[in-house]
Amino acid sequence: MIKVSLRSKKISKGRRSLYLDFYPPIENPTTRKPTRRQFLKLYIIEKPKTLMDKQYNKEKLIIANSIRQRRENQLNKPEIYSDFEREQIRRKEIGNQSFLTYFLEQSDKKYGSNRNIWLSAYSYLKQFAGRDLKFNQLNEGYFENFKTFLLSAKSRRSTKRIIARNTAVSYFNKVKATLKQAYKDGYIQENLHAKIRAIEPEDTTREYLTLEELNRLVETDCKVPILKRAALFSALTGLRFSDIQKLKWQEIMYIQGDGYTLKFKQKKTKRIEHHPIGKQAYFLTDGDKNPKRMPGSHFVFKGLKYSAYQNKHLADWVKKAGIERKITFHCFRHTYATLHLTKGTDLYTISKLLGHKNIKTTQVYAKIVNEEKRQASEKIKLNF
Repeated sequence: MIKVSLRSKKISKGRRSLYLDFYPPIENPTTRKPTRRQFLKLYIIEKPKTLMDKQYNKEKLIIANSIRQRRENQLNKPEIYSDFEREQIRRKEIGNQSFLTYFLEQSDKKYGSNRNIWLSAYSYLKQFAGRDLKFNQLNEGYFENFKTFLLSAKSRRSTKRIIARNTAVSYFNKVKATLKQAYKDGYIQENLHAKIRAIEPEDTTREYLTLEELNRLVETDCKVPILKRAALFSALTGLRFSDIQKLKWQEIMYIQGDGYTLKFKQKKTKRIEHHPIGKQAYFLTDGDKNPKRMPGSHFVFKGLKYSAYQNKHLADWVKKAGIERKITFHCFRHTYATLHLTKGTDLYTISKLLGHKNIKTTQVYAKIVNEEKRQASEKIKLNF
C-alpha cells in the first residue's frame, strides 16, 4: 500500500509550492529512479491577506487534494487500468480543473501595472463565466461570445460607459496568451490561441513633441527641476518613467572612446537592456563625468515621484513653453521614437532601443511619420 500525502514547500515571493509525498518511494518514469516527490505546479500564498488570496488558496488546495486522492487510487490499483485508460483518466482529471485558477497563476507571474491589467482581465472573464470555468468547457465559440461580452462590458471605473475598445483588446490578449500557455503545458489538446482571432485595435493618436518644441522646453523653467531633467532624459533615451525613476548609478557605464551605456532591467518586461545614451542625456543626470565616481546604489534621479502634483507642474511647464496640446510624461518616449524615425533611424533599431519584444509595437511610429510626410506634401501650393 502506497500512501500519498499533500505537502508544501516554501519558495520565492511569499508562495508555497504544493507537491505529493509518496511512502514508500515510487519509480520516477523519466529517470527510472526512486522518488518521494511529485511537484504539482500548483502554488498557494503563504500569508493570504485579501479575500481573493484566501479564495485562491482554497481553490488550489481543492484541486491538489483531488489529484492526491486520484494518484493514490491509481498507484494502489494499477492493474485495473490499461495505458490508454490511464491517459483518458489523466485527461479527464485535467479537464475538470479550473481555467480561472490557471489564469490567476499566470497573473501571479506578472509584475506592476502589467499584473493589474491581468487581474482586471481575470475579473471580466470570471464575471462572464459565472461561478467557474473548467478546461473541458473551452472552445472557439465560448471565446467568441466572451469577445462580444468584452466589447459591451461596463467599465469598472464608471458604470455609465463601456470599457474602451483598446482596453478590451488588451484584456482579450491576456486570455489568448493564457490559452497558448495552457496548450504548451498540456492542459488543452487544441491550440485555441491560434484559432481565435484577436479583437482589432482602434487607431489611437500618440502625442509627441517636435524638435523645435523640445528646445523650447529646454529653455523654459520648470518649478520641479528634477521633473524637467527626467522628462528631457526620456526624450533623449526613450526610457519609461518607471525605468528612469529606479535607475541607479551602478547601471550606467562609461567606456573611453565608446561613451555611456545603461545596463538595467526593464520594469515592464523584466529583460536586461544594454542601452547606449548620448553625452547630452548623461549631462541631464547631473553626475560626475565618470559614473563610477558616483555612489552606485543611489538613484540617479533621486526624489523623482509620480503624483497628481508632479503632473500639474509638468502641464504648467509645457504650457509655459507655449505648447497647448496635452503632453504627459510618456509623450517624451513617443518623441524619442518619432524624432529618430524622422532623422532616418531604421525601425528595427528603434524597436531595440525602446526595448520592444515585437517590432509590430514600434510600427505605430512609422504611421505617425508617414502622416507627417503626407501633410508636408500639401504645404507646397501653386497658383493654378
